[in-house]
Amino acid sequence: GAVIIGVLTGRLDREKILASLLQATRTAAAVFTVLIGALIFGYFLTVTQTPQKVTEFLTGLGLGSYGVLALIMVMYLVLGCLMDAMAMIILTVPIIFPVITHLGFDPIWFGVIIVMTVELGLIHPPVGMNVFVIKSVVKDVSFSTIFKGVIPFVATDLVRLVILIAFPLLATWLPTRMMAH
Repeated sequence: GAVIIGVLTGRLDREKILASLLQATRTAAAVFTVLIGALIFGYFLTVTQTPQKVTEFLTGLGLGSYGVLALIMVMYLVLGCLMDAMAMIILTVPIIFPVITHLGFDPIWFGVIIVMTVELGLIHPPVGMNVFVIKSVVKDVSFSTIFKGVIPFVATDLVRLVILIAFPLLATWLPTRMMAH
C-alpha cells in the first residue's frame, strides 16, 4: 500500500524503491541472524540443562522470590548497557523464564516487567545504548545534557516498575478480562 501511494504521489521512483528493498533485506537478514543464533543457543541450553541449573542456583540463594526477581532485573539493567533489546530478551528469557515460573510469578506479568526493565536498561546512565543513538542524531548536544534529560524518564520508569511489582494485577487485568469474554 505504501509503495502504491508513494508511486502515485511521485515520491517514489525506481531508485528509491530499490534502495528501500535493499535496506529491508539488510534489516531482515540481521533479524534472522539473531533468531538463528537464538535457536542454536536454545538447543545448547537444552543439551546442557542450563535453565534447570540456573533455577536451582537462584532459588538456592535464599533471597526469596522477590529477591531473585530483583537480581534478574538488575541483570537486565546491566545488559541494557551492552546489548540490543531484542537480542537481550531472546538470549536470556530461555534461561530466566523457568526460574520465574518456578517461583510462582505470572508469565504475562513477567513479560511486562522484563520489557519495561529492558527498555529502562537502554536509557539509564552511565552507558544506556539509546543515549548514544540520540547523540549520533543530535551532534551539538552534550552527553551530560542528554543524560539530564533522561533522568525524569528513568525515575518514572522505576516508580512504574515498583507499582507493577507491588500490584501485579495491574499488568494482567486486561488480558484476563479479555479471556473471560
